[in-house]
Amino acid sequence: MIKKRWIRKDAPAPEQVAQLTQALGVNEAIVRLLCQRGISTFELARSYFRPDLSQLHDPLLMRDMDRAVARLVRALHDGERVLVYGDYDVDGTTSVALVYSYLLRFFGPARIEYYIPDRYKEGYGVSEAGIDFAQENKFQLIIALDCGVKSVDKVAYANERGVDFIICDHHLPGAELPAAVAVLDPKRADCDYPFKELCGCGVGFKLMQAFTEHQGLPEDDLYELLDLVAVSIAADIVPINGENRTLAFHGLRLLNDRARAQRPGFEALRELAGLRDTELNVTSLVFGFSPRINAAGRMGDAKRAVAMLLADTADAAKEKAGVVDKTNQERRGFDTSITKEALAMIEDDAALQTASSTVLFKPDWHKGVVGIVASRCIDKYYRPTIILTESNGKATGSARSVVGFDVHQAIEECAELLDQFGGHMYAAGLTLPLENVALFQQKFERIVAGRIRPEQLIPPVDIDGTIALSDITPSFYKLLSQMEPFGPGNPNPVFASENLTAAPDSLRIVGNSHLKLALTQNGGRHRLEAIGFGMGDHFERIRGGEPFSACYNIEINEYRGVKSLQLKLKDIRWENDLATALTAN
Repeated sequence: MIKKRWIRKDAPAPEQVAQLTQALGVNEAIVRLLCQRGISTFELARSYFRPDLSQLHDPLLMRDMDRAVARLVRALHDGERVLVYGDYDVDGTTSVALVYSYLLRFFGPARIEYYIPDRYKEGYGVSEAGIDFAQENKFQLIIALDCGVKSVDKVAYANERGVDFIICDHHLPGAELPAAVAVLDPKRADCDYPFKELCGCGVGFKLMQAFTEHQGLPEDDLYELLDLVAVSIAADIVPINGENRTLAFHGLRLLNDRARAQRPGFEALRELAGLRDTELNVTSLVFGFSPRINAAGRMGDAKRAVAMLLADTADAAKEKAGVVDKTNQERRGFDTSITKEALAMIEDDAALQTASSTVLFKPDWHKGVVGIVASRCIDKYYRPTIILTESNGKATGSARSVVGFDVHQAIEECAELLDQFGGHMYAAGLTLPLENVALFQQKFERIVAGRIRPEQLIPPVDIDGTIALSDITPSFYKLLSQMEPFGPGNPNPVFASENLTAAPDSLRIVGNSHLKLALTQNGGRHRLEAIGFGMGDHFERIRGGEPFSACYNIEINEYRGVKSLQLKLKDIRWENDLATALTAN
C-alpha cells in the first residue's frame, strides 16, 4: 500500500466554538468542523445549511455579460439562427443540454441546434469544422460552452465568415482573448465576478439567468434545469462552496425529489448505475453518472449523451442511456488494459520508478481514456502524470497532478515543444509533434523535479479532528449529513481515532484485498463496522491484536434493506511504529 501523510487541521479557537455551540445548540464536534470551514456565526451557518437561490450573484457582475445578453436578444428579435456548441465531456454536454433546452422555447426548433465536436476528427474545443457547419447552415451566432477562451484563431476564422461568438468558459485564459462578441469567464483577469470557480455549465446558467432577467421572465423554469448544473459541478471537480454549493444543493434536491417529474435521461442513468432507491449525492453522481456520460465522447459521439439528457419520454431515454452505458463498458475495457500496460512500463524502467513525474507514450493507446489512465497511475505512483497517444499524426494526451502542484504551469514552461495545451492546475490536455515526445519527457521531468517538494510526492489525508468511537451515533451522523453536498472546498469530514483493535470474530478479507472488521477502542465493548478498500496487507497485524490508529469517513451501509453506520477507512497507522519513531527522534 502507498504510504500517506496525515495532516491534522488546526483546532479552532475554543471561545469561537463555545459561542457557536450555544447559538446552534448542536454537537460540539460538528461546530468545530464548521469553524474550521470559516463558518463562525449563526448567519453563516444558516446560509451554509440552507443555501437559498437568493444568494446567487447578479450575473451582470460578470465581464461582458451585458454584451452577451444584448447579442442574444438581437438574435431572437432578428430571426437569426443560433448554434449551441459544447465540449464533449460531462461539463460540455450538460451545458449544451441546459442552454439548448432553455432557449428552444424562445427560438423554436427551426432556429436553434446544438453541436458537439468529434473528439478524434476535430479535437478539443472550437473547431474550424464546427464553424464551417455553422456557416453552411446559416447560423449567425454560436454560443460556445466549456470551451473557447483560448480559441483566438478559430474565432478570427469565424469572424471572417460572418459568424459571431459568445464564449462561456471557465478555463484559464491565455495572454490574448478571442475577438468574440462576449467572453464570459470568471477567471479573466479583468472580471470582477465575486465567485471564480464556476464550471462551464455554471457559466452557461449565468448567461441564461441574465437573459431571463432581461426579458422579465420568471426564474422558476430556469431553476428546473439545476439538475444539469449539479451533475456538471460533481463531474468537473470544482469547489463545492460559495455559489457552486447553492447550485449543487438545489440541483441535488431536484434530482432526489421523486414526487415531481424527473429528467428521463437521469432516471435511466440512475437505473443503470444501480441507484434507483438511493439518495443521490456528489459521490454517486461522480461514480454513477459521470463515467457513462463521459464515455459517449471518449469512445464515439458525445451527441448521444446530449440526446439522452434531452429525451422527453422514459422509453426514449432508456434506449439512449442503454447505448451510452454500452459505450461505457467498452471504455472500461480499454481503461483496464491500458492502465496495466502503463504500470508495466513504469515497473520495467528503473529511471521511471525513481522519477518525480510520469510521462508515457504509446501510439496505439485509445485517446478517450488517457486521462483516466493518468489518474490510475497516480493511484500507484503518486506524482504528476501525463499519458500520451498518437492521433492525426500528433502526440496528444492528458495530464493529471497531485495536491499542491500546478501541472498546467509546468506544461506551459514546455510550450516551445507543444502545438497546443490548456486546462487547470490539476488537469490539462496537450498536443505536440511526435518527434518532440522524448524532449518533452526530459524537460517536463526537469521542471517537476526542480519544483516539487518531497512531501508533495506523498498523498495527504486531511484530518478534521480526533474523536472517540463512542461519539459516532445515528444522531451525530444525521447532523454530519446535513453538511452535504460534499466535495472539493467542502470535503466529507475525515476523523481519526486511536488505540483501536478489531473484534476477533469480525476480521476478514472480502473481494481480493479489502479489509472488513468491527472496531473497538481501548478494550471497550462499543463496536463499529468498518471497511478498508485495498487494505488487506494489514490483516495479519490486526489479527495479532496490535493496537492502531485509523482515519475514516462515516457513512451509511445498506445490506439487504438494513441500514447501519459504517466507517470507510482511509488509512491505518500502527501505534507501536509511531511510538518507536517518536522515541528515535
